[in-house]
Amino acid sequence: MKALVLSGGAGTRLRPITHTSAKQLVPVANKPVLFYGLEAIADAGITDVGIVVGDTAEEIREAVGDGSRFGIQVTYIPQDAPQGLAHAVLISRDFLGDDDFVMYLGDNFIVGGITGLVDGFRDARPDAQILLTKVPDPRAFGVAELDEEGRVIGLEEKPEVPKSDLALVGVYLFTPAVHEAVRSIGPSRRGELEITHAIQWLIDQKHDVHSTTISGYWKDTGNVTDMLEVNRAVLETVDPCEDGTSDEVSEIIGRVRIETGAQVVRSRIVGPAIIGAGTVISDAYIGPYTSVSEGCRIEDSEIEYSIVLRGSSITGVRRIAASLIGRGVEVTPSPRSPAAHRLVLGDHSKVQISS
Repeated sequence: MKALVLSGGAGTRLRPITHTSAKQLVPVANKPVLFYGLEAIADAGITDVGIVVGDTAEEIREAVGDGSRFGIQVTYIPQDAPQGLAHAVLISRDFLGDDDFVMYLGDNFIVGGITGLVDGFRDARPDAQILLTKVPDPRAFGVAELDEEGRVIGLEEKPEVPKSDLALVGVYLFTPAVHEAVRSIGPSRRGELEITHAIQWLIDQKHDVHSTTISGYWKDTGNVTDMLEVNRAVLETVDPCEDGTSDEVSEIIGRVRIETGAQVVRSRIVGPAIIGAGTVISDAYIGPYTSVSEGCRIEDSEIEYSIVLRGSSITGVRRIAASLIGRGVEVTPSPRSPAAHRLVLGDHSKVQISS
């Protein structure tokens, strides 16, 4: 069995971060989202992995390499433009061959991995298996319609009027039957080859399509709100450690990881939180659910429920919350404008001005 990981999207909902960085490499608890998916694939016993890449191909290649650090072997598959998930399958035909495969969206996050799902697929081996979860607003997702016995009878991509609240999670399992399906469909109204249309083609052709509804934690990390929520969930599981240093007047409270070379001086850190290697925290407050990446400096400032990327500095800022701060950013107080009163007063006026 192989894996196909999609890492070619533009990440428009995470701009301006994704103007200069691949959305799949934005870190959660100081580790890129993509790495969690690759680790889940390796844990499921899959070692032959194709990664579909687009405009950020070089950055993805530099971060992942040949895959050996994850225990996998990586083949990179270039995609000229993001033309839909089914298009990614279409252009990956030579890599996939006639093997079964799991397709994993590189910006998705699933707590608990996919080992159980993959094992179940190997045992039952339907032509396709989809993962579903209930969401409050399914209009932003592919949506599945099930019959009374729980069988998939219809799929629709981002419907204006959803037929259910069951959204497709970004993990799919296929036999080679899907290759005929992706060749048989045309572009949607969005101009893309939709994987929902390919799976619907399989259903219409009486192929065996299974679904699994999960109640565990899943997020599409395509926007800042979801990215911060995933960061919160991961930090809840972080083991505390202090490989860096903190002075005797600093307070380290709760589940806090201070990585090698980091320094905490005259500061208070309330976990769960993670402080990256070589980062300096001085005269500052780091609140819960905050990830500060490597090589940062936070001085005379307060920050909580936020993600700070590599090489950034925050100095003299009273409180930052629910924020995603990119690489090499400098955050400082704005200069105070001189106070002045502009007056036009008639003769013999009396004016009182507070000093």
